[in-house]
Amino acid sequence: MSRTAEVLIPASVDEAVSAFGDGSGVTVIGGGTIVMPELAGRRTSVSKALILSRAGLAGIVRDGGTVRIGAATPLQALVGATPDPLSTAAQRVGDYEIRGQATIGGNLCAGRGRDTPRGDLQAPLIALAASVRTVGAGGEQVQPVEDFLASGPGGRLVLEIEFLEPTRGVYVSMGRPHAHVYTVLSVACAESADGLRVAIGSAGPIGARAISVERALADGASPENAAARVLDDVEPEDDALASAWYRRKALPKLVFRALTDLAKESA
Repeated sequence: MSRTAEVLIPASVDEAVSAFGDGSGVTVIGGGTIVMPELAGRRTSVSKALILSRAGLAGIVRDGGTVRIGAATPLQALVGATPDPLSTAAQRVGDYEIRGQATIGGNLCAGRGRDTPRGDLQAPLIALAASVRTVGAGGEQVQPVEDFLASGPGGRLVLEIEFLEPTRGVYVSMGRPHAHVYTVLSVACAESADGLRVAIGSAGPIGARAISVERALADGASPENAAARVLDDVEPEDDALASAWYRRKALPKLVFRALTDLAKESA
């Protein structure tokens, strides 16, 4: 952060929305676990910082079968308080200190660069058919999480994430240990009255829905044969954690494991 940076600390949601405006020149800081290391390493600079810690954007609310989560809710607060696959995914992010600081909104917006942290909660939120409420140029907007990820978070301030309680859900992942475990691949499954949704994380810059796997299962394919279809939906990439070749080999097996675990949930 430059010495002349403007620092804004809104005390309400309305103040945060007003301070963000159209997002031009604004760097949003939730927990700071992504932005602050970049600043410390002088890999980025900030001219206007919007700090959300006092903006009233944290909290989990259940209304009937609907779950609403404020964008500034720490990941640790999701553990045990939200359904799978989200709860387990949150529990596996970083370590306790990281989970206590990092926010669901920041994690959702993470990724895109080859060596930037991926958003581990993207796949669970896709599997849960979550919607994302944001503000920015043009006012308030509610989008399916896949559309939000595809369009990119630039110019939008995430306020809230909402989804319906699933009937059951599963999250499985492969990690690479370092100071804590970095996710190499993940698979999230969630079943509801609308059917089964499967999503893949950490194979590329953003999470992706595995529609071909879902369709194969609906058509009566075995879990193993359905899992093999995942490479029709996802093209794994190289990064600092793993090669695309390794991910292509491992991903169908991880999907099969997730589908098998999900079947056990109903047994």
